[in-house]
Parts: sequence; structure tokens; C-alpha cells
Amino acid sequence: MKIKQNTDSLTQDFGKYVSLNVLGMLGLSCYILADTFFISRGLGADGLTALNLAIPIYSFLNGAGLMTGVGAATKYSIHKAQKKDGAANAVFTHACLLWLILGTLFAVAGAGFSGPIAALMGGEGKTYEMTRIYLKTILSFAPFFLMNNILIAFIRNDGGPRLAMSAMLAGSLSNILLDYIFIFPFQMGMFGAAFATGLAPVVSIGVLSVHLIRRRNGFHICRCRMRGRILLDICALGMSALITEVSSGIVIIVFNMVILQLEGNTGVAAFGVIANLALVVIAIFTGIAQGIQPIVSTNYGKGNTRAAGKILRLGIMTALGFAVLIYLLTFGFADGLVMIFNRDNDLHLKQLAVSGLKLYFTAFLFAGLNILAASYFSATEMPKQSFAVSIIRGCVGIIPLVCLLAHFFGMTGVWISYPVTEAGTAVLAAGFLWYVSRKQIPEN
Repeated sequence: MKIKQNTDSLTQDFGKYVSLNVLGMLGLSCYILADTFFISRGLGADGLTALNLAIPIYSFLNGAGLMTGVGAATKYSIHKAQKKDGAANAVFTHACLLWLILGTLFAVAGAGFSGPIAALMGGEGKTYEMTRIYLKTILSFAPFFLMNNILIAFIRNDGGPRLAMSAMLAGSLSNILLDYIFIFPFQMGMFGAAFATGLAPVVSIGVLSVHLIRRRNGFHICRCRMRGRILLDICALGMSALITEVSSGIVIIVFNMVILQLEGNTGVAAFGVIANLALVVIAIFTGIAQGIQPIVSTNYGKGNTRAAGKILRLGIMTALGFAVLIYLLTFGFADGLVMIFNRDNDLHLKQLAVSGLKLYFTAFLFAGLNILAASYFSATEMPKQSFAVSIIRGCVGIIPLVCLLAHFFGMTGVWISYPVTEAGTAVLAAGFLWYVSRKQIPEN
């Protein structure tokens, strides 16, 4: 990947990689958002509740793919910057081994355990059957989801951010189109929604294959000894991505359980609307983080820490700008956003979701910093700091808070637990960044 060193070129690279990755991640976020919209319209509140019960498992699957892809691609970029092509190819080969192991595990879980998993998630009656069908279908496509994440990360770091974006958008557009066709004209119900989502990474991989067919790829499977150390490095550098996704799933499970006690299925459906809209916002921050990663890792590999720090600062300012704009739009149009997913015009659902949006979304004023800080630490081979930021914002902070605040403040406590957690984590992340900047030796 050709990353230039002067200030103007760094800014241009930042604009190119970040804009393309934000667009691509927005496309990926539409995988579930499209399901949310079409399921809410075609299957009503029961379908929406079932989808929200199944989303945590999708988060685990996506997290495993991101861990492998982001972790391996980060190490790949550092080796490439240091002119170690053999080591770079060995990393890609080990990533493919992880793909084979994880893909098999998820597919087997879907084939044999979708029912028990659906029950564990809280599915009962109609929602149990819908959740089981969705999980079984999605998990059967696990190898495609995982390979898609790996190829996107490697091709982006191999100088192909535009193709990576095109692949993500192609997958999302196919999902939206097939969602409509399978749920409405074909009347395939929950299976149709899951099948459409499962086909999306297949379409995306087809687009990404252009990079390989035209032999533009700098990465190859090579004959090498499988080393546990390389696998551990991949997992360590991708851990923040895994924790972010898995924690999201765990938090949804906990939120669902707490809300079921407070407001029943209507409350879970309201949270489903908020959680799925939040996925789009998180996708923007993740897009910025993944956009800066190749530039940061390349400059770090070359010893240019000052340039890496400049890119991080640009990323944080961009994320904060998006956060302010998104919150203003959400505050002003909360009613309209909720009604898009409220087929039955349920007034109680509307009331819960609108008030929840206005409180829950204040978290994004802090979440961007946390996501970018965790990504920066991973990109510069500081997995401990990345892990700390990710795990605290992901579950260690929010899970006890939601239980405590819900006990004292009901649904208001549920909604404010997220921004309180992100704000506290932002203080920690800022402290880590300050400490790291003080430790780095200025360049000559």
C-alpha cells in the first residue's frame, strides 16, 4: 500500500480511506437494518422481537470475522511496510486457517443447536420459532460472512479501499432487494429475511474476487509452518474488534432481559428499533476507525509515529463532528424515525422508543473517541490498551450499570446506562492516549 509521508498527502489519504470505509460500513450496517425494516412491515412486533433476540449471535459471528480480518490485516500492513513479504504472506495463510476453524464451528452450531440457542436468547412461542429459523439460516452462511470480513480487510490494506467499499455496498444492496422479494412477493417470512442476509456476503465476495482474478493482490497463501504465536498475534490485534461486536451482542441480551421484566415484548421491540438505528451510527465510527488503520499501521511500521498521531487526531475530530450532527438530527426527527419501524402504530412502542432514542444517542458524543482509540492501539501493536478500552465500554461497565440504573429509574435508567458507560470509558481512553503520546520519542 502506498502511503505518502508529507502532510498534504496524509490528509488526502485520510479523506480517501475514511470516506470509502464509512460508505462501506454504512452499507454493511444495512444488513440488519434492512431486516429490521422489512420484518417490522411484514411480520410485525413478534418478528421484530425475534430479530432482536437473534442479533447477538450475528454479532458474535461478525465479531469473529472482524477479529481475524482486522488483526491479520494490521499485522500484514506492518510487515509490508518493513519489506517482510514472506512474513506478510504467512499472516494471510494463518488467517485462512482461523477462517476454516471458526467457519466450521459456527456452521455446526447453526445446524445442531439453533433451537436451544433461540430458547436461551429468550424466545417463546412465535418468537422462539422465528428466532430459531433466523439463526439456523444465518449460521449456515457463517463461512461466507467470515471470508468476506477477511478479504475486505486485506484488500483495503492492500491498496484497494474503493473495491472493498464497492463489495460492501453490493452486498447490502442485494440484501435490501432480496429482503423485499423474499418477505413480500414470495411470502418466505423469517427464513426469507435470513436467507437474503446470508446471500449478501456471497455477492460481496464475488465483487472482491476481482482483486484476485486480476492478480492485483500482494497477499498469497504460502507454504509455511503453522505457528501458534502468529495466531495469537492476529487474535490480539483484532481483539478490540471482536470485543466490540461480541459485547454488543451480550449487551443486547442483557438489555432484552432487563426490558422484558420492565415492559415485556413491546419494550424489547422498542429497544430493537433503537439498537438497529444505533448500528448505523456505530458503523460510521467503525468506518473511520478502519479507514485510519492502514495509514496508521503503515506509518507505525516505518517508525513515523508523528504521522500516525496526526491521523488519529483527524479521525477523532471527524467522529465528533458526525456525533453532534447525528444527535441533532435524531433529537429533531425521533418521532419519524420510530414510525418507520412501527407498522401497527403502537403508541406505547412509539413512546418508549422516542424517549429512548433521545437519551441513548447521547452516548455517541463519547463513543467515537473510544472506538478510534481502541483501533489506534491495535494498529500500533498495543493490544492491552485496546483490550481495556473495548472491554470496559463493551460489557464490564455497561452490564452492571444497566441493572443498577434500571432498578432505581426503570426504563430511563436503561437508556442512560449506555451514555454513562461511554463517557466514563472516554476518560480512560483519553488518559491512555495522553500517556502513550508522552512515551513516544519525537522523530529527528
